[in-house]
Amino acid sequence: MIALDSRKAKCPNCGKMIELIIDCSIEQQEYIEDCQVCCRPILINVQIHRKDFDVSVRNPDE
Repeated sequence: MIALDSRKAKCPNCGKMIELIIDCSIEQQEYIEDCQVCCRPILINVQIHRKDFDVSVRNPDE
């Protein structure tokens, strides 16, 4: 069963707040997703803990 959650984050490219959908069934994730506002790529890193998760976003060129 896939457990989905969401988290808001600030796009490192345009600075606008975006909503990320997180698959909580995978403990460590790193993937690139385009910003819903500026369409530029964002490198997303997710660390799942028992009942919570940490999300960090950055420009993939950094």
